[in-house]
Amino acid sequence: MRARLKGIIASVLALAGCGSIYYRDQPPGRFSGSLVVMWVGEGGPSGDGKFVFVPRPGAPLTFTRPNGNQPATVIKPGIMYTDGGSVPRGAQIFKGLSPWGYAPAYMIHDWLFEARHCLLDGERNPRFDGLEDVTFEDSAKILGEAIQALIVQNKVDRNDLAGNAITSAVSGAIAKKVWNEQGACARGHISEEHRAEIDAAFPEVAPEEKDRVFRTPPAPPRIAGARPGRIISAIDF
Repeated sequence: MRARLKGIIASVLALAGCGSIYYRDQPPGRFSGSLVVMWVGEGGPSGDGKFVFVPRPGAPLTFTRPNGNQPATVIKPGIMYTDGGSVPRGAQIFKGLSPWGYAPAYMIHDWLFEARHCLLDGERNPRFDGLEDVTFEDSAKILGEAIQALIVQNKVDRNDLAGNAITSAVSGAIAKKVWNEQGACARGHISEEHRAEIDAAFPEVAPEEKDRVFRTPPAPPRIAGARPGRIISAIDF
């Protein structure tokens, strides 16, 4: 039965163009801070909707790689759109392949792609400092290190089948094509409406702190009376 299940998952994820990076070969890094994700709308054929990752003021999600001599030793994702793990819907029925099963690891991986796209498009911003030398292969390895971190920090159970399938998929040909996509940076800019919802969800945070944490790239004008966005996931480390 296990061999049959493995074959089914492999067949589904083959649609994403599987590569050769496996989480089992990666040492664990370490998470700190908090993960906050807000729902902002329906998604597409993968993932589980459209969401915004929000760095929690005072406790931003932070991932530290296991070896300080590698690119992006410390990664702190900034505000960005996300669909969690872009897992094909046909594979989501299997344990460990939920779009949110490894949510903190997916946020780190998404941020590497966000940085790559904006750097390719010529946007030079301090929020991407330290990420300039991250390669496509690094991005898959970092995801593996992050999944391992979730296991050793007792946030998820070990699932070699799912972990290896995921890191293999994100090191494949289709993921590499997305990594090298030009013109994608502007699509990642948070809309005026969604920034207003985020502001309203954190009324206790001083305006100057919101400007520092939430408002990169430059913010549009504030919208008075905006409804607070709905926080659907919050994980503390």
